[in-house]
Amino acid sequence: MSSALPPVNISVERVAKMIDHSLLRPELTISEVGDGCELSLRYDVASVCVKPSDVPFAASLLAGTDVAVGTVVGFPHGSSTSRIKAAETAAALNDGAREIDMVINIGWLRQRRDDDVLSDIEMVVRETGDVALVKVILENAYLNTDEKIRGCRLAEQAGADYVKTSTGFAPGGATLDDLRLMRTTVPPRMGVKAAGGVRSLDLLLAMAEIGVTRFGATATASILDDLRSRIDGQHKEA
Repeated sequence: MSSALPPVNISVERVAKMIDHSLLRPELTISEVGDGCELSLRYDVASVCVKPSDVPFAASLLAGTDVAVGTVVGFPHGSSTSRIKAAETAAALNDGAREIDMVINIGWLRQRRDDDVLSDIEMVVRETGDVALVKVILENAYLNTDEKIRGCRLAEQAGADYVKTSTGFAPGGATLDDLRLMRTTVPPRMGVKAAGGVRSLDLLLAMAEIGVTRFGATATASILDDLRSRIDGQHKEA
């Protein structure tokens, strides 16, 4: 574990509100999802990101708290039809989700079927209205630089709130180079979410320095505990 000190303006509370605690592994039981929701409450993160079937349960546990319930649409391959993605979104909102992480149709983007990709995202954005945030997962492991740029611009054009690097289920996850590219491609109003491989505080801080505003993580507790330990160390030295 690194002993590097965090920037002076960083707090545990601030970093916690940049984390979407991920509960997407297919083998998770409902009791494990409950444990993850309790952890998310304890650390007061931005959201939990659960499988669609777990949204009602997570929403019941987190009702009235500052931890949002998020879920995934077209996950993990993005190959559902746009109509089904919109229906998934509507069902998730009805069940209590307030953040939607949707996977684009990766093949369409690679084939330069940009109008179809745009429409795909727009249908989800339209379904959410003002009720929920939409994060568009590009799955960068399968894309070249031009495709990543076009994906970001199509997400912007469609009215999405965030672009996101990865599902966490592809051969590769978030990289600093990809995040720099995404941050410089989308306007300041849009967030950038890193997911896939964000397992240490040092990596999270390096990504935040680039301008990443959300992180999908399963190592939430160890990241925030590490930060608290370093801040406490700073105070003892002062």
